[in-house]
Amino acid sequence: MTRTFAIIAFSVALSLSAAVLQAAVAHQPGPDREVAAKAGPIPPELRRAFEGVVREYLLKNPEIIREAMQVLQAQAEADKQEAAGQALKQHRDELLQNADSPVGGNSEGDITVVKFFDYNCGYCKTVSLTVAAVLKNDANVRVVYKEFAILGPQSLVAARAALAAKRQGKYHEFHAAMMSSVKANENSVAGTASDLGLDYNKLLRDMEDPAISEHLERNYRLATEIGINGTPAFVIGDRVVSGAIDERALMEIIAESRAKMKAAPKNN
Repeated sequence: MTRTFAIIAFSVALSLSAAVLQAAVAHQPGPDREVAAKAGPIPPELRRAFEGVVREYLLKNPEIIREAMQVLQAQAEADKQEAAGQALKQHRDELLQNADSPVGGNSEGDITVVKFFDYNCGYCKTVSLTVAAVLKNDANVRVVYKEFAILGPQSLVAARAALAAKRQGKYHEFHAAMMSSVKANENSVAGTASDLGLDYNKLLRDMEDPAISEHLERNYRLATEIGINGTPAFVIGDRVVSGAIDERALMEIIAESRAKMKAAPKNN
């Protein structure tokens, strides 16, 4: 990615330099401007010579390329966040209020953390402990769980089983067990169901319920719409946060989101 941005920055710099030359000639005052207008485009040899000078200067001063690359990266990230922000507004109800999505923490909390995860994602297992620590230290956080099984068929089995366990009132226990297991698969699902005293036959039937399939498909569509393509990922306030962040970073984002909510004008 860094090399790509560097190439883009270099190309943009050359293009802008040529454009500056064109504009400078075209905006000459008085007779020179009229001559330039009649002359038409800059001759190719003059353009090449000018671009050569610019290229040599940039090669001798590579810090300019680095600065341009940083600006491009920052702009790309800003554009990504802006697009995500618009998508979050559009899908706010689906994110926060879908009755089929399991909810943890304080159901009446003043801030909601939406978590997208896969039961076979190692980073998801790590961040699950982070979320648990945040809930322990902040009693006013609500968590919405979005199964996002993207790491193969066994992940899908585990996701179906977790949602089926919800129907027996054991979602959170099942979720915790899957997150602490070495591998989420049919065997660990069966073992966890036994450990939790679930009706295994009912669990298997519910796992095949079309309603659970539709719920998981909605999660996939939702993730795609808001720009999430990997796990773990979070939606907190107006932000999409990707990757396994630590407890301190998560607490800071929650605090920032709370502050924005309090500062936002109230709708009458």
